[in-house]
Formats: sequence, C-alpha cells, structure tokens
Amino acid sequence: MAAGTSPVTAALAAWAFAVATCVKLLLVPTYRSTDFDVHRYWLALTHALPTRQWYTDASSQWTLDYPPFFAYFSRLLSLPAPVVDATLVSIPVPDSPPFAHLLYLRLTVAFSDLLLLGSVLLLARDARQRQRPFLALALVLWSPALLAVDHVHFQYNGFLMGLLLLSLYFLEQGWDLAGGVVFASLLCSKHLFLVAAPMYFVYLFRHYCCGRGVVKGLGRLVLMGAGVAAVFAAAFAPFVYYGQIQQLFNRLFPFGRGLCHAYWAPNFWVFYIILDKVLAFLLRRLGFNIAIPEASFTGGLVGDSSPFAVLPKVTPITTFLLVILAMTPCLVKALSNPQTKHIVRWVSYACTCGFMFGWHVHEKASLHFTVPLALIAMDSLNDARHYFFLSIVSCYSLFPLLFEKQEYLIKVMLLLTYAALMWVGFTSHFAANSDQEGKKVNRSGSTVKNNGFVGWIGLSYLLGIGAIELWSQVLHRHVFGDRLPFLPLIMVSFYCGVGMMYSWMWQLMYIVRHT
Repeated sequence: MAAGTSPVTAALAAWAFAVATCVKLLLVPTYRSTDFDVHRYWLALTHALPTRQWYTDASSQWTLDYPPFFAYFSRLLSLPAPVVDATLVSIPVPDSPPFAHLLYLRLTVAFSDLLLLGSVLLLARDARQRQRPFLALALVLWSPALLAVDHVHFQYNGFLMGLLLLSLYFLEQGWDLAGGVVFASLLCSKHLFLVAAPMYFVYLFRHYCCGRGVVKGLGRLVLMGAGVAAVFAAAFAPFVYYGQIQQLFNRLFPFGRGLCHAYWAPNFWVFYIILDKVLAFLLRRLGFNIAIPEASFTGGLVGDSSPFAVLPKVTPITTFLLVILAMTPCLVKALSNPQTKHIVRWVSYACTCGFMFGWHVHEKASLHFTVPLALIAMDSLNDARHYFFLSIVSCYSLFPLLFEKQEYLIKVMLLLTYAALMWVGFTSHFAANSDQEGKKVNRSGSTVKNNGFVGWIGLSYLLGIGAIELWSQVLHRHVFGDRLPFLPLIMVSFYCGVGMMYSWMWQLMYIVRHT
C-alpha cells in the first residue's frame, strides 16, 4: 500500500480498477485498429530479431517508430508469448491472427495498466498531504477515452500515463530527482511527451537547483543531468554503438507526414485549414485564379506536405514556436514561483499547448492532459465544471476512431455513463461541502446553484454534440447520399475544436490568475 494512502481509499481504488478490468475483458472481441497489427508485429520483431535490427527492419509496413524503452517493453511482453502460441513471436506474422493472439495482446494491455493503478494509489494524497476524493481517482481509472483507445482501438496509453502520473507524484512530494528520471524514462518510451519537457526543465531547474547557493545548486544540476543522461544512455547507447542513431531518429520524427493526421485532431489547425478552404472558395467565385493543391486535407490520408491554397504554408518550426509561445505564461509562473501544488496543472497545460498547436497531432493525444486533470477536478467547483466539459468533448472527439456499427453503442454508453458519474459525483460533493460550511459557498468561492453546474452556455454546447452526432449518423446520408463523405468528420473536428480552444483558454486564464 502506498505510504500515506488510507486503507479505505486503497481498497476503493482497487475495486474501481477491478471493475474497469472486467469491462476491459468484455471488450476483448471488439473492433481493433491497425494499431493492433503494429503492436503485434513489434512483439514479434523484438522477440525474433536481435536488437541491431529493430530499427532497420523493413520487411513489414509496421516499422518500429517508438523510442527504445518501448521496444524493450515489447520485448518483455513477448517473453511468455511462446507458451501461448509460438507464431505470436514469429516473423512473418500471420495475416489473420487467431483468437489466442488477440486475447494475449488484449491481456498485455490490461496487465500494463497495473502501473496506472499504482500511480493513482500514490497520488491519493496531493502535494499538501490532503486526501484526494475517491471520485478523482476513479475518474482516471474509469476514463472512457482510455478504455476506448486502449482496449478497443488498441494501444498502451494506460501504461504510459502511469509513468507520467508516477513522475507527477514524485514532483508533488518534492522528490524532484526521481520525478525527472521517471519523466526521462517516459520520453524514452514515447517521444510525443516531449511537449512537456520545457515545463519539466524550467520547474526542475528553478525548484531543484536554484536558491540553494552556487555550489549546491551546481551540484544538483549535475546530479539531475547525470540521472537524465543515464536514462537516455540506457535507451539509446546500443543504437549509437551500432551506428543507427540517425536511422532511429528518422523513424521517431517523420516530419514529412504533414501538419495533420488523417482524421484532424480538434485543435487550432482545424480552423486554419477550414479558413484556407473558405478563402479559396470565395476568391475563386470572385474570379481569382486560385490553384487547388494536389494533396487534399479532406482526402483522409496522411500526406507528405501541408498544402494550402491561400494561407501561408505551416512548417514544423512554426508549430514548435507557437507551442512555446502558448506555454510561455505558464513557464514564467513556474520560473518565478515554483510550487509543488501546481505541477499537475502546469504539466497538463503544457500538454494542452502541444495538442492545440503541435505538428501532426493525433486525436488520441488529448489523453495526455485529460487524464492528469482528473486528479485536480475536485479541487474547486470551477475545476469540476471545466473537467466535466473537457472530458466529454475529448471523449466525443475520439468517436470516429471506433467507426464500426457494432461498437457504436459501446462508445455511446461509455461516454454517457462517465458523464452521469461526473454529474452526480461533482454536484453531490460540492453540495455536501457547502452544507458542511453552513453556506452555499465552496472552497473557491463559487456559488452552488441547482441545475447550474455547467451553465447555460456550456450545457447548450454539450447538447450540440447530440445534434452533430444526429447529422453524422442519420441526416448526412439522407441529404448528400454518398457525396462529401468527409463532411461528418470535419464537423466533429471543428465542433470539438471549439470546445478544446475554450479549454485551452480557460486553463491559461486560471494559471495566470491563480498560480
């Protein structure tokens, strides 16, 4: 049991994890994306081939493009596989995997979620040693987005989020060296978390190294650098030795994939792309000769460039600068007054900036900030309102990933159940707090009003999701038939993008005013 975690909280968290595991087992035979084939091949690749061939093998289209620690993780998961079926770890892999292969890989995802459970148990107490409400922990373990992405679509985000939360736990407790080393391990497992690196660097430099005298400060800086360097050496040294580091980095950072993924993540670039298309349409109607780019953002494919008809072309360096610019107010806060009680919020905001303005962002990257924000969702009524709004928008934005009819009811029920849990849990929690204080004011000074949890604007927006879904599932085919097949996806991306932009701005304003 984690130190400082009450037996009751630990038992409740274990029960919540067990309930989630039962749901995961029920999802075993559901739809699986090509990510299943990717990880199935990586399991065989890391087991059947020597390390020197992991990043050079091109016998399959599912080439290894995650950092070395994840490759080692795949190798670890492959060790018991021959006991189940030797063809699980043989190359070439079978085109149609038998049920035993599917069950084994599904169980590896569920097993790796134990790290998420351990991190949640550790985080049962916050930076001020206050017991977090059980609901905040359950919101992480029962995240419908995690269930849909990992246990239907197929990925290992629960394991990776467990690493991130473990790092945040160490930082909350003031164990900065351990937090930095664990975050370095996360980067060596999935490099997309690099977006949080500026926040980690600023916070650790200011909180761990500064204000302790020159000699002690330099000593701590060297110690932190040595710890992080040791982690990266353990990950990348073998491939430096094999002379493959350039090949490895080409796999990790394929900038030629273009600005947007096949399905547009609901971020700032959705509005940029749509504005470009609207301007091109209007200018052509006015008689201007506007060339239509060969590659189309609505074609549903990952392109080799980011073509625009009117607006300037966006490059990777442009997105990098925008991410840093958006993150700057938070970095300034961390530099001027680093506080452990704000680290979860700051890191979540950094990941939000990467999602909103980054290059080739996947819609699944919203997990990187929605999961940590669940931990602080009950710090105040305003936090609860924001998380309620954000988690619904984020989860709905993932609906297009599960596009087969047999999974439709599953994704809808997961979202509606989670929304009902939040509504009942949040309203009862803050109403109880108000009653205990003898007045209708919670810790943040917000008034608790009947039927006013999200406000009329927020409620109207969330109800609009139903209208978007009705159009996508029913009305579109009656109006357009087989024409404009991409329009429902654009509508989901655009509508959810509005909600995500609101969340980014809300987080920014909260950080500027209250941290």
